[in-house]
Amino acid sequence: MTGLKALTPRGRSFLAAGVAALLCAFVLGEHDLLRVAVLIIAMPLMASVVVARTRYRLSCARRLDPARAPVGTDSTVTLRLENVTRLPTGLLLVEDTLQYALGTRPRFVLDRVESRGVREIDYKVRSDLRGRFPIGPLSIRITDPFGLVELARSFTITDTLVVVPQVVPLPPVRLSGEWSGGGDSRTRSVASAGDDDVAPRDYRQGDDLRRVHWRSTARHGELMVRREEQQWQSRGALLLDTRRHAHRGEGPRSSFEVAVSAAASIGVHLSGDGLGLRLVTDQGPQHLPDAGQSWSLLDALAVVRQSSARSLEHGVAALRQGGGEGLVIAVLGSIDSAEAQALAKLRHPGVTGVAVLLDVEGWDGFPDEAAEQARGVLTSAGWRVLRLPAGTSLATVWPEAAYRRSAA
Repeated sequence: MTGLKALTPRGRSFLAAGVAALLCAFVLGEHDLLRVAVLIIAMPLMASVVVARTRYRLSCARRLDPARAPVGTDSTVTLRLENVTRLPTGLLLVEDTLQYALGTRPRFVLDRVESRGVREIDYKVRSDLRGRFPIGPLSIRITDPFGLVELARSFTITDTLVVVPQVVPLPPVRLSGEWSGGGDSRTRSVASAGDDDVAPRDYRQGDDLRRVHWRSTARHGELMVRREEQQWQSRGALLLDTRRHAHRGEGPRSSFEVAVSAAASIGVHLSGDGLGLRLVTDQGPQHLPDAGQSWSLLDALAVVRQSSARSLEHGVAALRQGGGEGLVIAVLGSIDSAEAQALAKLRHPGVTGVAVLLDVEGWDGFPDEAAEQARGVLTSAGWRVLRLPAGTSLATVWPEAAYRRSAA
């Protein structure tokens, strides 16, 4: 019954033609037509029995190179099929499952896989949209040489392709205050009066004897131990404005996508300099599994979506509660003077504030008078404001983050 259900349209046509020929042979009394009818009926039936009784055992593995691909770039998917039985396979139709954003489903035909044989199949996928896209499961259709019967089997394994925002290489810019509050990412010692100074101190109950400083012990006449060094990590905060009403345009070239790309570029650039960033949006802080690694930030930005929020209050509150950052960078859409004043209060001595203001006027052609007022408010508070027009690369304006501008 499984084989009969697997009959293709060609197989059903053969079976119907055979039955019709058989009826005509009985009505007309033609023995030759009867032989033809039996042959036509037997072909799909025998093919269904052979395919249904086939016991192929195949193993499947999938590899993505790279597993994280920027928007608009190719990623190569490699399928590895292995016949783990002693019997060679027949004709196999291989089809992988893809979401619409990655393109059409790839289909391949494998004529024969010998016993213990291995076949590798490569194909490329590309997406112009950010996100996490599952690939798989792989389905295999077993068919007979005449195409009369087709039996489908599926694997359960799936993989995920992460399409991250486009990252623009930025020129090196030294941001004063970038390392305040946490030092740099290399090992440092605190002041000599600090509890973790490398200078020896008196032995305390429970100290590891391997930390005993014997030279100081001999000099002082009592046990002295070395103080451990402390790992310092520079910290910063990256605010991304995801409010729908603050951006213009649709699709990959919208101001929102440009803002996400700018945040990714800045985050990767600063992470390469050893700065631990935390990501904050207008919805509040975003969880990063490893704030010191650029891939963690890119994974979070790959799935960020526009919000329906009307203000930046949650994002500003998250920045205010975080504290300890020597650097705050805000990638903003259209903001008014009240929102600019709330951001301006985050700037105080020892903190460097950099604001990347997208010139949303370039996306819809309507003037944004509030942007000029907001720019003045931030500049007056000591923020370094970068204006990013439509069609301009962030790398072009990024050097302006190295110095402050006086308010007009």
